[in-house]
Amino acid sequence: MVIQQRLRRTLLYVPGNMPGMLQNIPVFNADGVMIDLEDAVPLSEKDAARTLARNFLVAFPDRSKEIFVRINGLDTKYALDDLRQVLPGRPDGIRLPKADDPEVVERLDTLLTEYEERLGLEIGYFSILPSIESAVGVLNCVKTAQASRRIVALAFGAEDYTASLEIQRTRSGEELLGARMQIVWAAKAAGLQAIDSVFADANDTDGLRADTELVKRLGFTGKSLVNPRQIEVVHDVFRPKQEEIDHALEVMEAIKKAREMGTGVISLRGKMVDAPVVKRAARTIRTAVAFGLIDYELSNEVIYGQE
Repeated sequence: MVIQQRLRRTLLYVPGNMPGMLQNIPVFNADGVMIDLEDAVPLSEKDAARTLARNFLVAFPDRSKEIFVRINGLDTKYALDDLRQVLPGRPDGIRLPKADDPEVVERLDTLLTEYEERLGLEIGYFSILPSIESAVGVLNCVKTAQASRRIVALAFGAEDYTASLEIQRTRSGEELLGARMQIVWAAKAAGLQAIDSVFADANDTDGLRADTELVKRLGFTGKSLVNPRQIEVVHDVFRPKQEEIDHALEVMEAIKKAREMGTGVISLRGKMVDAPVVKRAARTIRTAVAFGLIDYELSNEVIYGQE
């Protein structure tokens, strides 16, 4: 089965207590936006942020980009008020911080179902983006990824994760490798996307590019951002290069000929084209199509050798 997923290269945090930034959401060219009611909002402004977030959501019902709301943790006294205020505005989903175990995701799933029934929405309307932010969360992320059919991706919160380990986050990020790989494995095993953590220094473009190139190689499909100036750098890294697209198209044509000859393998410039190579090529083509770089219709029969 070919899994069709929404493009989520960039998910930009927008503080819920900053009306100027909320008003600019329609013009940001990030794939998605996360209205933040948690870390970016001081305790004294939680109520105002909820109201501003809801007013924005109600004022912009027709949206060109995906909008999540990052609520406060379900273990806090603020989370239920967050949901009560913002869900009537119909965001696309909820970014759930501190998703330490599958039970917290299941609890949010139940709450979202109750609101969907109350609002007259189809069950499953709201998606969930759990954020893995602690050592416990990393250890449990395989089960967390499977806790709800609402989950569209797993996200990584490196700042809280390193705090939970009582270590410093570095520019090169060696200390994050184990957690990143565990989150990618959990996401891919569940058929989900994997969204990497923010790169906090908005002025360090070279560092952002290097960090994004690294997580792309690890299997992440997107990154959370803290500044609109970071968007184009991340988009550029995740955009398939022309040579990658050309090779993928050649692979697809080669395997198409192989299927016609009744075999599952074929040689392309002296290298074997078999199932793993075809799947990688198909992923490159799907990404290129999502970026609007090519117009190509993939066939399950060609990719997998059957209807």
